[in-house]
Amino acid sequence: MNDHVKPPAAPLKTCPICGKPQSEAARPFCSSRCRDVDLNRWLKGSYVIPGRDDETGDVE
Repeated sequence: MNDHVKPPAAPLKTCPICGKPQSEAARPFCSSRCRDVDLNRWLKGSYVIPGRDDETGDVE
């Protein structure tokens, strides 16, 4: 038996911003630039979860 057989490598994942392969240092992004682009999108409010119009807050 060959106990030194490596399991199949996981498929390369890509950067969610530009599609290039991820780097270990900036996972899940490919670079610190793409990481900063993502952070900027969060801070500007580009990523939102839509709510329903019937949700009303009781303000007293």
